[in-house]
Amino acid sequence: MKIKSIISRYRNKSLHTLLGFALCLQMPIANAQGIANSLSTQPLRHEQHANNFNETYILGPGDGLEIELVDLPELSGRFAIGPDGTVYLPRLRAVYVEGLTVQELENLLAEQFRTYVFDPQVFIRPVAYRPIRVYVGGEVKRPGYYTLSNVHHIFEYSNNTKITPESDTSSANMSSYQFQEISGPSGNPSETIFPTVFDAIRTAQGITPYSDLSKVQVTRRQSMSNGGGRLRANLNFLSLITEGDETQNIRLFDGDVVNVEKSPIVMREQLLRAGQTNLTPQFLQVYVSGRVEQAGAVTLPQGSSLVQAVDLAGGTKVLHGKVEFIRFTREGEIDRRIFGFKRDSPTGDYRNPILMSGDVIRLRETVLTSSLSVINEITMPAVGIYSIYSLFDDFSN
Repeated sequence: MKIKSIISRYRNKSLHTLLGFALCLQMPIANAQGIANSLSTQPLRHEQHANNFNETYILGPGDGLEIELVDLPELSGRFAIGPDGTVYLPRLRAVYVEGLTVQELENLLAEQFRTYVFDPQVFIRPVAYRPIRVYVGGEVKRPGYYTLSNVHHIFEYSNNTKITPESDTSSANMSSYQFQEISGPSGNPSETIFPTVFDAIRTAQGITPYSDLSKVQVTRRQSMSNGGGRLRANLNFLSLITEGDETQNIRLFDGDVVNVEKSPIVMREQLLRAGQTNLTPQFLQVYVSGRVEQAGAVTLPQGSSLVQAVDLAGGTKVLHGKVEFIRFTREGEIDRRIFGFKRDSPTGDYRNPILMSGDVIRLRETVLTSSLSVINEITMPAVGIYSIYSLFDDFSN
């Protein structure tokens, strides 16, 4: 019995030891599998950006391409897309490529080169981009088509700080640095920054008091491989100004349409915040005339009101009538208001509207001042004639 109990205890001990050893082996394996799973879900940002760009950017006249056929330098090189949307290639001659993405063109050329090359491997990357033409509509100051430049080369200091051609740097300081070009995600020798929604709205001369930046739409045509048609993105562009949310400031491609919604009420706070940036002009100009001390053009900050314009015109004279406010709307109509002037009217009220560039403010005459003006107009010629008569009478005597 003693021998049996000793043997059973030995067996149990051996089993516990083997189980512990097996668990020790499984723990690093499980950890390794967990790490592998977490790495597999992490996106490779540069590759993802490049692949997404190749699948979304639509080629057109003015783009430059570097086309490489592996181990075939005589068929490779840099080529430009002509005004007719074709690119001239060795052996293939003119190939119509307008409307294709980079990925679609790679597949097309690989198929066409099979006539001359066994299993061709084609790689394409854009090396020059055409100017981007977009339409900016809705509640902006100057809707219409605009051509936006898209070539901005970024360089790097030796201390890893960046500078763009728009930076304010003296030539003396710049000569003391050595610049090195940074390779962009798409593999270009220098990174190309495409215009964004911010650039488009700014080029359209900014916003109006009725622009609702929380409702901005961007419409973009889609490549045929992605189903064709058009895509629409709804942006809360206001968050870029208030919170610095760059995700709402998407880059634009050629043919995009940007639309800013119109608000039924005046967005004064938004206008003031936008006036603190270069999205919209900082100042506006209106015209004040009539019974004010200094009639003429008045320059005010964005978001200013009628009362502030009158104050900058030197204030009202002692005798003045009602205010006549005139605004020419974009619909070709005239917004004309006549009301009594009240300095304590709240900003944005009917009697104290938020001003837009080109508004006209006129303080009318009173009954008394009008009567005096009529009397002066009648008596002034008589006074002139009497003065001349008196002058000749003095000479005759």
